[in-house]
Amino acid sequence: MTTLRTLKAWRTLETLAGDLRGVTMRDLFRSDPRRFERMHERLGDFVFDYSKNLVTPAVLEALMSLAREAGVEKRRDAMFRGEKINTTENRAVLHTALRDPTPDPVLVDGKDVKPEIREVQARMAGFVEAVHSGDWLGASGGRITDVVNIGIGGSDLGPRMVVDALEPYRVRDLRVHFVSNVDGTDISRVLAQLTPDNTLFLVASKTFTTQETLANAHTARDWLVKALGRRAVSNHFVALSTNLEAVTEFGIDPEVMFEFWDWVGGRYSLWSAIGLSIALAVGWDTFTRLLAGAHEMDVHFRTAPLEQNIPVLAGLIGFWNIQFLGARATAVLPYDQSLARLPAYLQQADMESTGKRTTLSGETVDYPTGAVLFGEPGTNGQHSFYQMIHQGTHLIPCDFLAPVRSHYPVGRHQAILLANMFAQSEALMTGRTEDEAWAGLADSGLKGEALDTLLPHVVFPGNRPSNTMLFRVLDPETLGRIIALYEHRIHVQATLWNLNAYDQFGVELGKRLAAVVLPELEKKRGALAHDASTNGLIEFFRLWSED
Repeated sequence: MTTLRTLKAWRTLETLAGDLRGVTMRDLFRSDPRRFERMHERLGDFVFDYSKNLVTPAVLEALMSLAREAGVEKRRDAMFRGEKINTTENRAVLHTALRDPTPDPVLVDGKDVKPEIREVQARMAGFVEAVHSGDWLGASGGRITDVVNIGIGGSDLGPRMVVDALEPYRVRDLRVHFVSNVDGTDISRVLAQLTPDNTLFLVASKTFTTQETLANAHTARDWLVKALGRRAVSNHFVALSTNLEAVTEFGIDPEVMFEFWDWVGGRYSLWSAIGLSIALAVGWDTFTRLLAGAHEMDVHFRTAPLEQNIPVLAGLIGFWNIQFLGARATAVLPYDQSLARLPAYLQQADMESTGKRTTLSGETVDYPTGAVLFGEPGTNGQHSFYQMIHQGTHLIPCDFLAPVRSHYPVGRHQAILLANMFAQSEALMTGRTEDEAWAGLADSGLKGEALDTLLPHVVFPGNRPSNTMLFRVLDPETLGRIIALYEHRIHVQATLWNLNAYDQFGVELGKRLAAVVLPELEKKRGALAHDASTNGLIEFFRLWSED
C-alpha cells in the first residue's frame, strides 16, 4: 500500500534534510546573491517572500515532486469542480464558488449552484441597502444604528476579523457588534450598550441548533420582547441558517432567512450569508471587493504552475518545516493593528482542518500533522513571546504580514513599525554568533569575567524560518487574497498528509458530554456517574451555586 513515507520524493526530502544539518541561511544567502529574486512571488500589489526558509533549489524541487505524487493538483481541481472531496460527510467543498463572478457553471450532483448563490447574494444586497437607507426600521419606527452578530466558531471568527480589518471602510452611522461566548458576560456587556428599537440581531447558525448561539439568541430575544413586545421580533431578528422550521418557530420572518449550503464549511463561510455582518458593516460594494480579491487568489491557485504558486509554496514550505525540520507551532505576526484578529481566525481555520490523526482511508497517521498556531499584532508580540522564537528550544516558523501604507498615517509610526518587522525576520534568520556577541559586549565596555558570564546569554542561534507577506495597503481585495491564500495553504497541507480538511468531529464529543452534565448542574441533585474528578467538580458547583 502506498503511504506518504513510501513516496519517492519523501525519501529524497529525508536525505536533503540530513544534508542541511549544519547549513545556515546565512550560508545560503552568501552562496546565492539572487536568492530573494528567485524566492519571492508577486500577485499584483502582494509580495510573498519565502527566501528566509531553510530550503534550497533541490528541496523545492523535491517538494514539488511530492506535491505531484501526493495529488495536490488533482485534489485541487476536484474541489473546484464540485466533487465531494469531504468524504466523511459526503459533501462538496465550494466556498470558492461563493466568490466566483464568472458565468461558468459549478455542478454538485449535476446541478449548477451558481444561480442559488446569485439569488441569495441579491437578497443580501437588497437587505443591506434597506438597512443603510433607513427603509428597514425597528418596531417603533426607529432607524437601525446597531447590528449584533450572534454566532460562534466560523459564524463569528471570520466576520469579526474582517469587520475589524476593514474598519477604514465602515459605514459610519452603523455599529456592528459580535457575541459568541455562552458566558453571560459576553452578551450582557453588548446589550448594555444598546437600545432595543435601534438594534438588529443576526442569528448565525447553519442548523439553528448550536447551543451557545441559541442561548445568546434567546437572551437577546427576551431583552427585546421585554421592551417592545413579542411582535417586535420580526423587525429586529434575521437568520443566517438553513433550518426554516426552527427559524420560523423562533419568530424570525422566513423572508429574512438567508441560506447557505452544506458545501460551505463553517470556517470557510464568511463569503456566504454568514458574511452579512461584514456587508452591513462596510457596504455591499466593499464586500464584493473582498470576494473579488479572494477570487483572484483562487484563479492563481488553480492556474499558476506549482513552482510559482503562492498557496502551494506556502503549504509545501510549512509542511517541510513541520515534517522534516521538527516545527510543531507556527506564529502569524501581522504588523497591522487592523489584522489583530487574524491569528485567532486562522487558529480555527488551520487547527480545525489539519488537527487530525486519521487519514482519508481511515488509518492512523504515523507522522506529525498540523501545527499549533498563535500570534499577536505588531510590536506587541516582540515584548511577549518573541523571546521563545529567538532563543527557545522550539523551532517556530513565522509569517510576517504588513502593508507599506497605513490607513492611519501618523508621523514616523509606519516606518518604525516596518523597520521592526524587517529587522525581526532578519534577526531570526541571521542570529548572532558568539564572536559577534563578544564584539558587541566589548564595544559596550564590558570585559573580563563579566563579559564571559554574560556572553552565552546573548548568543542567538538564528536559522529560524519565516515568510513575509508585504502589500501596498490593506484594502478589501488584499484582505481577500490573504484569507484565500491561507485557505488554500491548508488544502495543500491536508492533501500531503492525506487528511480531510473539511470535517471537525473532534469538537463533537465535548458537546455531547455537556448535554449530560447540564441537567445535573441545573437540577442540583441526583446521582453522578462520571469519573471522580468530574463528579467532584459538579458537587462543588452544586454547593457554591446555592450560597
